[in-house]
Amino acid sequence: MSFQMPNISIQAFDYPLPESKIAQFPLANRHDSKLLVYQDGKIKHEAFRQLANQLPKNALLIFNNTKVIPARIPLFKENGVAIELFLLHPISNSAPTEQLMESRGETSWECLVGNKKRWKEGDILYKGDLTFSWIDRERNHIRISWDKNKSFAQILEEIGKIPLPPYMERQAQVSDAERYQTLFSEKPGAVAAPTASLHFSDEVLADLDQINIQKAYLTLHVGAGTFLPVKEEDVSNHPMHREQIVFTPALIETLKAHLGPFIPVGTTSLRALESLYWSGVWLIEKRPIENGVMVLPKEFAYEERSYIPSVQDALDAVLQFLKEENRNYWVAETELLIMPGYTLHFCDGIVTNFHQPKSTLLVLIASLIGDDWRRVYDTALANDYRFLSYGDSSLLFKKKDI
Repeated sequence: MSFQMPNISIQAFDYPLPESKIAQFPLANRHDSKLLVYQDGKIKHEAFRQLANQLPKNALLIFNNTKVIPARIPLFKENGVAIELFLLHPISNSAPTEQLMESRGETSWECLVGNKKRWKEGDILYKGDLTFSWIDRERNHIRISWDKNKSFAQILEEIGKIPLPPYMERQAQVSDAERYQTLFSEKPGAVAAPTASLHFSDEVLADLDQINIQKAYLTLHVGAGTFLPVKEEDVSNHPMHREQIVFTPALIETLKAHLGPFIPVGTTSLRALESLYWSGVWLIEKRPIENGVMVLPKEFAYEERSYIPSVQDALDAVLQFLKEENRNYWVAETELLIMPGYTLHFCDGIVTNFHQPKSTLLVLIASLIGDDWRRVYDTALANDYRFLSYGDSSLLFKKKDI
């Protein structure tokens, strides 16, 4: 099988980002952030509170309803040596992570392990009534066991800490437990917030209802890989992180029926939507699904094809599969890499924050507005916009000649 992945230098996505521009804390009110609007090559400055006035009629906003879990677990050996676990994802991926969070008595996760060299094979760590032991030390697979009749979600609320992005360089505070979640966070499993949605307040959501802007919700459990800088010179060689996506038949039917503009809220929503399309293509092409879970490799969207299925055909394929398998949700793992040259299927615009230099998220933005991303970012820096997770927002409409 031959591929047509674009040859793009990551150096083209570098820009100077002073530390003073990185937001360390959220604003007092979610909707107090600035909103940069890019459309038809023009840039204007608005307040996020006025988002509803900037959206096209009959737009469908697609939100990510994932919930950040307290993924950092501090531990100590009997001799006082500190070990920290950073939960990445459950070892079992055949069910939505939010279901596995309801496990009782035992669960198994892949983790990042701080001070791993001091935690030897066969050693068991304790924290209250919990025990932590290696399943596979080389792959960082860890078993967590407890006796009490509590779900793992309840356990984490008691012992875990919210994992703030590494560039904040501070400990999570009590307020972060609420402000680093969206108002509609519902499905626990993310280790990073879908930050474009952090700006949405009850007032903004009410404004959208007033003008009949439609809303839909999907789930992509954001992984720690979202913060990994691209270290390869050629973007296509970057080892793309894998994230779980979950869709309901109702959401897919909503996408099928919608005739107006699609506006994903955040890069995670866009990545999930595009992965849904390619999931349908995977089924149409009768590719294998091992252990009940489809894994979408980053190269799949760039394979040469004599026939490109329509969006409707792809969505129909997923719905038919769910019906035949008697499933009430679609679960997949995506490694999709969206970059210039990629054809977007579900995006007429995007609500998004301002992203790190040399990141896959910035490369994704360039697939939408081309080289104008640099003008947008230069303008934001010159006008004192706040960057990254707790920073300001933008509404970027697809450039017509992309």
